[in-house]
Amino acid sequence: MDKSDNNKPAMEFPCEFPIKAMGLASETLHMVVLEIVQRHAPEAGEHVLKSRPSSNGKYISVTITINAKSRAQLDAIYLDLTACEQVLMAL
Repeated sequence: MDKSDNNKPAMEFPCEFPIKAMGLASETLHMVVLEIVQRHAPEAGEHVLKSRPSSNGKYISVTITINAKSRAQLDAIYLDLTACEQVLMAL
């Protein structure tokens, strides 16, 4: 392994980054997740949002791909998502 590989950052910004949140299936989860993400990435719109129910329909996952500008921006999004009662898990 080349020593210069150790100095490379794990991620380079800006970059396209998918944010996934999961919760109990509801009509509002996708809008709650979108609202939280837009606080930190205002350019994110519904057109970049995808949702998928679990096989039994009890849960739903919502994925929003943003143009991430920094690690701090991503950290702030994940902190807000995990603080939300409707979000059971954020990846």
